[in-house]
Amino acid sequence: MRRGRRSRTGAADVSSAVPAASPSLGFDRAVDGFLRHITVERGLAANTVTAYRRDLVRYREWLAGAGIAAPGDVTESDVGLFAQWLRTPEGGTLSAASVARILSSVRALHRYLAEEGAVEADVTREVRPPKLGMRLPKAISIEQMERLLQAPSSDDPVGIRDRALLEMLYATGARVSELVGLDVDDVDGGDIIRVTGKGSKQRLVPVGRYAREALDTYLVRVRPEFSTRGRATPALFLGIRGQRLTRQGAWLVIQAAARKADLEAHVSPHTFRHSFATHLLQGGADVRVVQDLLGHSSVATTQIYTHVSADSLIDMYQTAHPRAR
Repeated sequence: MRRGRRSRTGAADVSSAVPAASPSLGFDRAVDGFLRHITVERGLAANTVTAYRRDLVRYREWLAGAGIAAPGDVTESDVGLFAQWLRTPEGGTLSAASVARILSSVRALHRYLAEEGAVEADVTREVRPPKLGMRLPKAISIEQMERLLQAPSSDDPVGIRDRALLEMLYATGARVSELVGLDVDDVDGGDIIRVTGKGSKQRLVPVGRYAREALDTYLVRVRPEFSTRGRATPALFLGIRGQRLTRQGAWLVIQAAARKADLEAHVSPHTFRHSFATHLLQGGADVRVVQDLLGHSSVATTQIYTHVSADSLIDMYQTAHPRAR
């Protein structure tokens, strides 16, 4: 028996609207068409498409459990109830940020269906995600970053590769997925590398002397040896068996370096990206330059780092000015 379905005139108990049936073919086709659209026409990355699929599977299962058989049957109220259900124990007690992300996927689906004429209107147009508190990115200090970069051994092939990986993460501000996705040809242009980001958009990013030297050492002394252990691949960073280094492999490199530098509690792959942006702004870089380097489509995304720099200015002011306290 389906639970949680309410009549079109009355509301149901959201917490009881647990998915209890498989989704209809109509929703299967709608979701499949949308995923093809964002893959082929918008060129979104495979990881992004996977995230959309995961969110929409959850959504269509909830709708099926509520007795809603087709996209055209969904109302604005249904979407609101789904969002509320995500905050209940049955829905996973998700955070506001997680609910906002899932609703973003749901809104993208309904907007696509409306634009394609598959439904009369976008019922999510007036649905607003939960408000999120501003979360400042967590960067580490320059001194801590120095310790982290020095952590890998320079006496063995794995350590040389790891040093190059960490130096490149900090020098470019690239996402870890972007870095492990690099091919040798992408870094063959001297002090500029070509990074492929979200939506297959490419950007050119400078590489400083330390990172370039570490990378050249890896390319000359280590990569040729690693590449003979596996099938030929254009990948820049290789595992010890000659395959492209994975995101998980890069994460393990970062964690090992963090432990050696006594920074384990502070460091994740995105720490390098946050620190890259924060240190540039603290050094006087223009926010729009940092935006281009990070590959942000909007400067508003980059401006969150200016709050971090402002905090540093306040600390310095309060320490140095005789009448600040």
